[in-house]
Amino acid sequence: MRAARLIKMVLLLQSRPSMTAGELARELEVSERTVARDVLSLSEAGVPVYADRGRSGGYRLIGGYRTRLTGLGRSEAEALFLSGVPSALREMGLADVASAARLKVSAALLPELRDAASGAAQRFHLDAPRWYHDPETPELLPVLADAVWDDRRLTVRYLRRDREVVRELEPYGLVLKAGVWYVAARAAPERSASPPAGAPPHGDGERAGFRVYRVDRFTAAEPTVPPEDLRSGPPGADPVRAGRFVRDPEFDLPAFWAERAAQFRRSLLREEVVVRLSPRGVRQLPYVTEPAAAREAVERATAAGGPDARGWLTVTLAVESEEVAYGQLLGLGPEGEVCEPPALRERFAVAARRAAALYAPSEEAAADSR
Repeated sequence: MRAARLIKMVLLLQSRPSMTAGELARELEVSERTVARDVLSLSEAGVPVYADRGRSGGYRLIGGYRTRLTGLGRSEAEALFLSGVPSALREMGLADVASAARLKVSAALLPELRDAASGAAQRFHLDAPRWYHDPETPELLPVLADAVWDDRRLTVRYLRRDREVVRELEPYGLVLKAGVWYVAARAAPERSASPPAGAPPHGDGERAGFRVYRVDRFTAAEPTVPPEDLRSGPPGADPVRAGRFVRDPEFDLPAFWAERAAQFRRSLLREEVVVRLSPRGVRQLPYVTEPAAAREAVERATAAGGPDARGWLTVTLAVESEEVAYGQLLGLGPEGEVCEPPALRERFAVAARRAAALYAPSEEAAADSR
C-alpha cells in the first residue's frame, strides 16, 4: 500500500506545479504527517522533492524531474493490464511480451518500490480455472484476441447445437469465466448498407445486437478481408475496406457481461419449489443449490415472517427444474422438507422410505441388540 502511495505522490507532483501538504493528504487519503514522512522517503530515494515554505508554499519537483516507463511497446503495455492472470496471458500468446514489460517496469522503479512490486508478486496469485477442471486453450483464441485488439472483422464457423453456422462478426471483447473463454461480438452489417451521416454504427447502437459466443465452439476464424489485402488507408478512409469496424463508443464490456450473466442465471432458474428448512438447513442451502437464488429465497422468507415456533423457515426457491432440484435438495438430508410441488414431495417421500429400509437394522442385528 505504501509503495503504491509513493508512486501516486510522484505522479501527482509531476502533473502540477506544486501541491500543499493538505492537498496531497486529501488526494492520498492520509494525514499531513504521513505526507511529510513520505516526502522524506522519496528524498532519501533520490527523488528531488522541494518544500516551499510560507502561506502559498507546498511541495514540488525540481529540475524538471519526471519518472517514466521507457521503452514499452504497444503489446507490452496492453499485456500489463492483464498481467494478474498469467494463464490468460499464455493462452492469448502474450506471456513473452508481459514478461518483457515487467522487466522494463521493474528497471524504471525506485529500489524501494521495485522490492515492493516483487514482494506483491510472491504474496498474491489469481488462479482463474475452476476446481476439478483441466483447462484447455481454445485453438482459435489468439486469432480472436488479435481481432479484439485491432477491431478486426472476422468470418467464423461456429458450432451451434447440432449444426455449424457461418457468421461475419465484430468481436468487441474477451471474457474469461471460471476457466472458459467467451467473446462478446455482434453480427457485422451488410457491407453495402451505409449508415446515415452522423449515425452511430449499426443504427441506434442498441445492445440487442451483441451476443456471447464460447471460444471453444469456433471451428474456424479468419479476417474478413484477407491479410494480403489489409490496408489502413488515408485518414478518414472507410474502415471496412481495411477489414476493420468502428466500435460503438458506448459499449462497456464489464457492464455488458454482468447483465448477460444475470440474464443467463435467471433463464436457468425457470421453476420454483417450496422447502421447509431447519436452522442448519438454512445454512446448508447455498452449498447445495445456486447460491444467489438460495440467499434471495432466505431473505424473502425472513422478511415475510421468519421462522416458525420450532425455528424452521419455509422458503420459495428458484430452481432449474424439478429433476435438478431433486438431486440438489437430497443434499439437505433431514434438514429440509420439500412441501411443493406435490410430485417432487412424493419423490422425496419414496426416497426417504427406501433409505429407511436400506439402513434398517438386519434381523440378526436386531436380535443381538435385545
